[in-house]
Amino acid sequence: MDVVDLSRLQFALTSMFHWIFVPLTLGLSLMTAYMETRYVMSGDEMYLRMTKFWGKLFLINFALGVVTGITMEFQFGMNWAEYSKYVGDIFGAPLAIEATMAFFLESVFIGVWIFGWDKVSKKAHAVSIWLVAVATNLSALWILLANGWMQHPVGYVLRNDRAEMVDFGALLTNPYGWLKFGHTLTSGYVVAAFFVMGVSASHLLKKNQAVFFQRSFRIAAIFGLASTIAVAAIGDFHAVEVARTQPTKFAAMEALWETQKNVGYNLFIIPDTEKECNTIEGPCVPNMLSYLAFHTADAEIKALKAFPKEERPPVLPTFWSFRIMLTLGFVMLFLTIMAVIYAQRGTLEMHPLFLTIMLFSLPLPYIAGQLGWVVAESTGLANVDRVLIGIAAVGFVPVVNELLLGQVTLLLAAAVYPVAACPWPQPCQ
Repeated sequence: MDVVDLSRLQFALTSMFHWIFVPLTLGLSLMTAYMETRYVMSGDEMYLRMTKFWGKLFLINFALGVVTGITMEFQFGMNWAEYSKYVGDIFGAPLAIEATMAFFLESVFIGVWIFGWDKVSKKAHAVSIWLVAVATNLSALWILLANGWMQHPVGYVLRNDRAEMVDFGALLTNPYGWLKFGHTLTSGYVVAAFFVMGVSASHLLKKNQAVFFQRSFRIAAIFGLASTIAVAAIGDFHAVEVARTQPTKFAAMEALWETQKNVGYNLFIIPDTEKECNTIEGPCVPNMLSYLAFHTADAEIKALKAFPKEERPPVLPTFWSFRIMLTLGFVMLFLTIMAVIYAQRGTLEMHPLFLTIMLFSLPLPYIAGQLGWVVAESTGLANVDRVLIGIAAVGFVPVVNELLLGQVTLLLAAAVYPVAACPWPQPCQ
């Protein structure tokens, strides 16, 4: 590996480590704020205890997220100085706004929340944690708008051997950035929900403070179900945007090699990148992939062979990461539905097997989130406008081959779908 690949690998590992802490803070801040609001409105001391318990866990992850985020900022200047110089006029703007607006806001009011117990009124104290939650989510918005520009550059011109911003409004309203923000934000809410449910399940299995953790579990289950549905809904529109702006990424996500119309969705696929075909395909849902890509059943999808090999993303990491992420999403949807049913009936402790499953399901949204970022960034030079290819794109492309090719495991969901209307695949020659 040369210096560039080592720098890519370092940034990828730093980013993935950073993302262990960030998604939890996005959702846990909101749940903590909700719990304190319930305490202020009802006077129920149980909600106060819940606020302090889950709030401490939020603070730990918040601190670790800040520290690991600063490390990433340093790498932009140390490892990717040329990239920062080339697109800094654009990329630096949302990052600067994030620091001066969102980070300062959350930093100030998190201090009020930590040290303001019994020093400010209950309502003022509750307002402070709501401001922290809003600022935390606002921070994600600016960062993801910056990343959205990296994925789909808008509002710039090439001048003086660098990219310069000419339309800040285009960056601010970039559909790719907003869809990415919504999908990423709600996935963070799912992380927080499964975290609270997993920890609560552990205590309920031990018969420890049953009322406290039953109530915590119920709040997280409802929050998790709503968030999981939102992830899927926003993810559908995000996939349409990917198919429109990054056709090579979409083709790699689905291991689609031949351009065609009325494309069906195959539940089982084993890609063969050397022969540029799939050794196994099916069962197939007729026209489903065309509909998912463009919300039109007869839409044509450009496939991998329509692009030069050097512009294609690494197919295997992209494909398997997407498939595993998708499978985990359906698993989590099922688990949150069952969690809401048991929690609403008050029968959680009567189902120790389910509680055990929820305890061991705690890592699932973390894994799905990491794989989602692999899909987002694994496309390499294919995921940016041609203006960046060969000049600055190398600055933010993680080396996912080294990270994943030896680690991705096969995890597929079995289901029964109609297959008659889909052409049966031809075996690789």
